[in-house]
Amino acid sequence: MMASALLCLFCFFLIILLPCTSLAQTSTNISLGSSLAALNDNLSWPSPSGEFAFGFRQIGKDGFLLAIWFNKIPDRTIVWSANRNDLVQEGSKVDLTSDGMLVLRNSEGGQVWSANSAGTEVAYAAMLDTGNFVLANTNSTNLWESFDVPTDTILPTQTLNQNGKLFARYTETNYSQGRFQFILQSDGNLLLYTTRFPLESPNFAYYATMTMGTGFQVVFNQSGSIYLTAKNGSILNMVSSNTVSMKNFYQKATLEYDGILRHSVHPKSNGSSAGTPPAWSPLTSEPSDICFRVEGDIGSGACGYNSLCSYNDKGPVCQCPYGYSFIDLNDKLKGCKQNFISQSCDEASSETNLFYFQEMQNTKWYGGDYEQFTSVQEDWCRQSCLGDCFCAVAVFNNGECLKKRIPFSNGRMNPSIGGKALIKMRKDSPPLTPEGPNAKKKDNSTMILIGSVLLSSSGFLNLVLLLTTYLIVSRIYNKNAGVIQAYSVVPGVNVKCFTYEELNEATNGFKEELGRGAFATVFKGVLAFENRKCVAVKRLDTIVGENELEFKAEMSAIGRTNHRNLVQLLGFCNEGQHRLLVYEFMSKGSLASFLFGESRPNWYQRRQIALGTARGLLYLHEECSMQIIHCDIKPQNILLDDSLTARISDFGLAKLLRTDQTRTITGIRGTKGYVAPEWFKSLPITMKVDVYSYGIMLLEIVCCRKKYEANIEDEDQMLLADWAYECYKQKKLHLLLENDDEAMHDIKKMEKYVMIAVWCIQEDPSLRPTMKKVTQMLEGTVEVSVPPGPSSFISSVF
Repeated sequence: MMASALLCLFCFFLIILLPCTSLAQTSTNISLGSSLAALNDNLSWPSPSGEFAFGFRQIGKDGFLLAIWFNKIPDRTIVWSANRNDLVQEGSKVDLTSDGMLVLRNSEGGQVWSANSAGTEVAYAAMLDTGNFVLANTNSTNLWESFDVPTDTILPTQTLNQNGKLFARYTETNYSQGRFQFILQSDGNLLLYTTRFPLESPNFAYYATMTMGTGFQVVFNQSGSIYLTAKNGSILNMVSSNTVSMKNFYQKATLEYDGILRHSVHPKSNGSSAGTPPAWSPLTSEPSDICFRVEGDIGSGACGYNSLCSYNDKGPVCQCPYGYSFIDLNDKLKGCKQNFISQSCDEASSETNLFYFQEMQNTKWYGGDYEQFTSVQEDWCRQSCLGDCFCAVAVFNNGECLKKRIPFSNGRMNPSIGGKALIKMRKDSPPLTPEGPNAKKKDNSTMILIGSVLLSSSGFLNLVLLLTTYLIVSRIYNKNAGVIQAYSVVPGVNVKCFTYEELNEATNGFKEELGRGAFATVFKGVLAFENRKCVAVKRLDTIVGENELEFKAEMSAIGRTNHRNLVQLLGFCNEGQHRLLVYEFMSKGSLASFLFGESRPNWYQRRQIALGTARGLLYLHEECSMQIIHCDIKPQNILLDDSLTARISDFGLAKLLRTDQTRTITGIRGTKGYVAPEWFKSLPITMKVDVYSYGIMLLEIVCCRKKYEANIEDEDQMLLADWAYECYKQKKLHLLLENDDEAMHDIKKMEKYVMIAVWCIQEDPSLRPTMKKVTQMLEGTVEVSVPPGPSSFISSVF
């Protein structure tokens, strides 16, 4: 009895103490009269768990920042600061005064900053485990909090209200206010702006949700999603839709100094997630390519005046053109300066022989042209710029000549641009190569001396003469060559080179036709010398449109791919006017005939095909050596092997992207009904066009019917995407599964697939998930959130 009574008494006290324990875990009160000094020992006020800390951080030799930071990771990442534009020196103090004021004073006692809590009844301060530093009254009501005045970062549980903004830091190591701004305006529109630095006023919007009149609050929830809501709480726009384990990862969203809003995660411990490096890893970046997004009439562009912007998986890369160097290697966004004396306008006619052009392919500065000429030759463009003392660069592309004067703005380098920039340089001007992101400071006088010695050498001049002769002869030879020579070897591609006669024999004179497209016909063949292996031979038409480009695209793309969900390229023929591609033969035909034939494939088979296709696209987008946009995903281009494994085929419409490129602008490609809206809006094309096409096809896989059926009795059911969304919204998904008992018994999973498809077909590309996210949702490793409705775009294309 005594033991029982003691146990009850213990439980009673445990219940009484639980709320106190819970409270102690979330905040540790800092009493009035407390203070911290800016000293080398970096004293701080930590949160209860120690994951965040408030105090002074020394920033190089420049001074101290009053800040909040992640306290348990090696680099102690700063997420908030009070005096970003006014560092204080050693001996400065922050005081929580007896009357509840939080004040930062410099070493001489002058006030630098204070929390706006005047006239309130502050009882204590607390550093919370959320990363929020608060001043609270005796009722634990927050009277001031750092979450309400963010600098460049927001954290889970933090919101951004109307007129709330983030300002990027100036450089990677300089925390003062920089050149970019993320703001939820009072009209409800959420934007990323360049600013008219050093002023705060906005200059050019390079991201906008267009939610005027409805946008109310930006929410960063604990699950890892960042989204814009209306006043009633409904989601208007997903900024970042990720599911992140708060147990294993820290996360933050920061407007970085390069103008990109990155949602990033960091493992809480080295062993928290296998294979994850102990560093910040971005989940999403907005925009996906800032080089193409920043294009204001006023302002320098993404990388500063006279500079060039290219993009890789880490973000924008700034570099200087030939004859130019960075103004400040520690601040590359300041732009580039000219390293030679400009052409004199007083003596222009006599100075033309002192200048020459350095070519930079796929390079352009947008806007700011002072003269434009069309239907001209490149030589004419060169001479026009050479004789014009104002002209510093001429951009030539397809007969168009654009003349530009210093400073240039909105510079970009990207294979999708085409054409070339002709940089006018003085003949004795160093350096001879563009200054890139890894440029080091050099002794120019030494470089000039070395160049002079080399140029004075007769051996060097002979070498130059020989090289020049070789290049001229090669150019004439290539120009006069009337027929494309047959390939003997394709570098980096493990495929066989066939003769035309071999393939003519293998197809028995191209008799058995398997299919026909806009630019090619496919025939069945048998390779006699490889155990009579069946193949599919695709013969490209010799005259129509883009067949030459199509051949090169297929060769480059498929030849370098290797994945179980892609059709394998076995070989090719490029003999004279004959261009043929040889693929492995897919015995079960296309997904179109499988889905829309007389017998309905079972639900399990359809799910596996959907997942296999998603994995194939993920490989093309993110895992192969060259990023590939397919541009024509549809059931006819998904083939099935003996075991009904989905294989993506037909890269004839593929647009290749190099690893430092994420978007391209090109003509409309693809098939009606599967084509994403951005094709029709002359917007940059990204891998999200494939996501859109996949979403339409996923609905066809789920429902075993075509995207559009004109002869159906009920007009509401003609467009599959619209009908499927209505069924989902009204909780009547069973209407999509007529005579499909297997899928009907798995209605929850079927609902998930419809939700994924609806996410994929969002009109706004930024709302669509990546194929990696789609694959994870199909596999069940990532939750599927409720999608917004697709737009009216779908019905407008039929």
